[in-house]
Amino acid sequence: MTNKIEISSIIKKRTLGLSFVLGAASLAFAQQKVNVSGKIVDQQNNAVPYASVTFSNKANKLFSDAALTDEKGAYQLQLSPGNYDISIEAIDFKKSMLNKQISAAGNLGNFTVISESSSTNGKTQDIEGVTITAASTKAYRVELDKKVYDPSTDIISKGGNLQDVLTNVPSVSVDTDGTVSMRGNSNVKFLINGKPSALLGIDSGANALQSIPADQIERIEVITNPSSKFEASGTAGILNIILKKSKGMGFNGSVVGSLGYLPTTSLNTNLSWKKGDWTWFLNGGGGYRKGEGKSDSDTRFFDPLTLATTRYFEQNSRNKSESNNYNATAGFNVDLTEKTSFNLSGMIRNFSSDSDNKVDNINYDAARVLNSYSQTKALGNSSNLSLQGDVGLDHKFNGNGHNIALSLSLQRSNNKSTEDSKEYNQSVFGYGTLGNNNTVNKSVIGKVDYELPLGEKSKLEAGYRIDRNTNDYDFLNSETDLNLKFGIVDAYSGNTVYDETINAGYAQFKSKFDKLGYQLGLRAENSNINIEYQSLSGNTSNKKKDYTGFFPSVFLSYDLGGDRNDQLLLNYSRRINRPRSWFLIPYPTSLANRQNLFRGNEDLNPSYVDSFELGYAVQKKKFTINPTLYYRKTTDDVKFVLLSQSIGSDVLVTSPYNVGNQANYGLDLNLTADLFPWYKIMASADLYGYKSEGSYFDPSRMQTPLSFEGSGFSTRLRLTNSFKIDKTLNMQLQGFYRGGEKTASSTSKDMYVLNFGANKTIWKNNGTIAFNIQDILGTRGRNTTSLGPGYERDSYMRWSPRTFNISLTYRFKQGEKIDAPKKKKDINANSQGADDQGPPM
Repeated sequence: MTNKIEISSIIKKRTLGLSFVLGAASLAFAQQKVNVSGKIVDQQNNAVPYASVTFSNKANKLFSDAALTDEKGAYQLQLSPGNYDISIEAIDFKKSMLNKQISAAGNLGNFTVISESSSTNGKTQDIEGVTITAASTKAYRVELDKKVYDPSTDIISKGGNLQDVLTNVPSVSVDTDGTVSMRGNSNVKFLINGKPSALLGIDSGANALQSIPADQIERIEVITNPSSKFEASGTAGILNIILKKSKGMGFNGSVVGSLGYLPTTSLNTNLSWKKGDWTWFLNGGGGYRKGEGKSDSDTRFFDPLTLATTRYFEQNSRNKSESNNYNATAGFNVDLTEKTSFNLSGMIRNFSSDSDNKVDNINYDAARVLNSYSQTKALGNSSNLSLQGDVGLDHKFNGNGHNIALSLSLQRSNNKSTEDSKEYNQSVFGYGTLGNNNTVNKSVIGKVDYELPLGEKSKLEAGYRIDRNTNDYDFLNSETDLNLKFGIVDAYSGNTVYDETINAGYAQFKSKFDKLGYQLGLRAENSNINIEYQSLSGNTSNKKKDYTGFFPSVFLSYDLGGDRNDQLLLNYSRRINRPRSWFLIPYPTSLANRQNLFRGNEDLNPSYVDSFELGYAVQKKKFTINPTLYYRKTTDDVKFVLLSQSIGSDVLVTSPYNVGNQANYGLDLNLTADLFPWYKIMASADLYGYKSEGSYFDPSRMQTPLSFEGSGFSTRLRLTNSFKIDKTLNMQLQGFYRGGEKTASSTSKDMYVLNFGANKTIWKNNGTIAFNIQDILGTRGRNTTSLGPGYERDSYMRWSPRTFNISLTYRFKQGEKIDAPKKKKDINANSQGADDQGPPM
């Protein structure tokens, strides 16, 4: 049984006049409430967890209340004596109604609900979809259009952040530099509660992932092949991060503090208050983090014709950093009428960091004899302030799924950074650079989604969305030479304004015929992009891009046998990968490391991918298994190419290029099993290969186009072992393995990581103390060999050393549980928090 509870009957309180309110309030206070309890069971007398039990007072609705059963099917609450209509609802069970006279405190006994599996006359439930469900204690479950990961059972990431949680999510991997990928593809689209969010920043990378505490995350939805209702960007898929909200009537919450080594500290809280038609929530916290990293490279330059070595260049980098972050999200939801609700929320996020980077630059001749030595010292600081406001209005025309939802999201992110770099030759100052970057990102997202049931098993959905994004980049790079002459480097300084408007519309139809479910959808998106660049000396350039794409999707499901939990799934979708805005900036934005620069490519075009999946899903009480075969064909694929700045130059420049086509294929296998009452495992394996072909050409640095061909195969394996020592003590041991991978321009070696975690429940289940060790063996690093015209480079990167963390959680008012939120959209999200409900069959 899942913890996603669909509840259509919520207590409604209406104001019928001042005198009536005062009179009813007086009567309410005059009544003495009594404690009642009971249990919900099925026909085999098994407990039904997370069922909604609603007590409607027949004389006065103000005396009505509701409760949510716990894991053992039990509930309790306080009621005023009187006559009550009792409604019981739970997923996979028929709605039950009964009447009860309550006069005194006591146990009401067992109420029995009937399973829905024998029913053949489903109505609106049929078009809401078949969901493959599991017990709420399982960390991983499979649904028709996504996989859902629950971090509450993840001991290893306790006291950590979103990046730590993602390292444990099936089908997802996090590289040593914080890059997130799905099935070997790093073009992942992140959503917060079903929409793009300033909480992750705009173009903020790993720093943004580290600023979201793990304790604020309710669940993570992994959507590898989204339907047409989703925005079409993100060729690898979508990661939808669902944050915690209200769980019960009255005041509820938790506070989590953690302390770790390098060191790291954090304090976070989740608070909610629910009363009548109003639900308020506040999530917030902050922390301090210290990091250490290292990166080494050894480059051999050679004659492209004779392949004879001409010289060597070695770099050894050591980086130390300190960062502070805080974020707060607050909002409310109110039921205006029985059919209309309104929600409003706001968010603020601040992140700041300081870094100290030292790089040794060593030049050798062809015989590996030292020619010169220099050291670069770079001090940097950065800050980010992000704001976001969301408003939404949801209306139900009736109780059969005829709905409309409107939402608006306003976001702003301000990023500032400074980098002061100096190079010394044999301890003698050579030259220095000073870089200042100020980036302002603004975004407006408006949406309308409409749902219309057609008969008992069909539904038509349609909607419109507009994304308006403006990114304003200001770069000012200056340098000081040996004679202490200061000057601005015009080629590396200027202003770039990236303006993007995306208009999108979609329509999709879903239905079911006997055991076959299907959904057909089509999405159209028009992208209008304008890039204006102006250097300090007045040189200007303007690039406009306007293109329209059509993105169909097809989802099929077939029920195998009589068990709805066994399904064969086949789906197809078309996606787009628009270049990120800073990939289009046509000049290097930093001079801190003069030998290794990054420069954008304003001629970069979007990539398109056709994605196919064939999956089989089985989910039983003791185990789940979900093998999926997939194939993706990408056109105008984007690769990062490393080239010399000019012929014979020691300076290497990394730039993105459209290089041709690439095909990806593989097997994604996920498994959970309760082997013994004290031992559970969660395993995942991704076996994938690729083949690419094409060419790239840069007239400023190349005389002829270079071909880009390659193929390879790699693996990613993860095994999490969970041990229940006793009722209060649990432990986890996790192993991760990433196989070596070869591309057309690089080869990486394999890597393995071992993590450990333990937690103990204290203070009568109101507290939890947790401890974990990340990278026990100190093996989390990336070894790569890069190849290019006239050079070969071996590099090693380690993002952070072994870390320890201990956290303490205190929960309060957890006993006052009531019904779960009604199934309706929340701003940009549905009841699952996703941008859409996908293809229910």
